[in-house]
Amino acid sequence: MAREFDHTEKMQNLYFAIGYYRKRRGMSQEQLAEVLGISRQHLAAIEAPNMNRGLSLGLLFNIAAALEIEPYLLLKLNPHQ
Repeated sequence: MAREFDHTEKMQNLYFAIGYYRKRRGMSQEQLAEVLGISRQHLAAIEAPNMNRGLSLGLLFNIAAALEIEPYLLLKLNPHQ
C-alpha cells in the first residue's frame, strides 16, 4: 500500500521563497515572468500560498537562474524559523 505524503507546508515555503528572493532582487512579478517566458498571472499563482500550484523542476531551475541564486535556496528557506 502506497504511503500518503503531505508536502503542503513545504510547497508553501517554496512559493514564499520565490516571492522573497524576487523582491530581494528588486524584480516585479511582471519582470520575472517576462524573463521566464510565463504570464504574470502564472507567476502570481505560483507565489500565492493557498493556490498549491505545482511547478516543474525545469521552471524551478529557471526561476533560480533568473534570480541569480542556487536552486537549493528556494527549497531551504523556511519563513517560520
